[in-house]
Amino acid sequence: MHRPVAIRATQRVGKVMSLHLRILGAAILAMTLACPFTPALAQSGDAKPAEKPAEGKPDAAAKDPQKQVDEFAEAARVVSGPAGNAECVWLGRRVVGLLWRDDLDTAFRHLDLYDRFGCPGPHIQSTFRCVVRQGHIDPKAPQTLNARVHGCWLNPDSDSATAAAAPAPGGAATAGAAAKAGTTAEPQPANRVR
Repeated sequence: MHRPVAIRATQRVGKVMSLHLRILGAAILAMTLACPFTPALAQSGDAKPAEKPAEGKPDAAAKDPQKQVDEFAEAARVVSGPAGNAECVWLGRRVVGLLWRDDLDTAFRHLDLYDRFGCPGPHIQSTFRCVVRQGHIDPKAPQTLNARVHGCWLNPDSDSATAAAAPAPGGAATAGAAAKAGTTAEPQPANRVR
């Protein structure tokens, strides 16, 4: 049976139109995914201008590299052996800080690197022991932890490596009474509550 020519032409036009619509739809989808206009439209127009640092104060980011260099130089001067090497100081202090914050997986990964650089494992143990013996550290003050770890890294046998820098409330009276008696005041470890 022959179909009329008009029906065959209509079917052909329908197939071609269907193909063109598919290509057009794919092009629109690709343009939508490729154009980054949506994040720009989502932002509000009342953004605050960036704060400019005060002219009298140097930028804090500029101080940190110099401070780190000074700390590494101090560690090389004070700590004998490979524990005074900059890579051992950097990795070791990170390991002790991570152990304090109970991030054991990351601490062990850093400890593997520490060992690979030939750094002494017993120095990590004695530094962590020093940090723990000094008691509770406010978790909202990370600089306190960093200062304590640095002090203990330099002198792990001293339980009061940073206790003199940050005495506990009433610590001055206790230290003064101990000085009169000729003894040193030892910080009492605080109970950690979780």
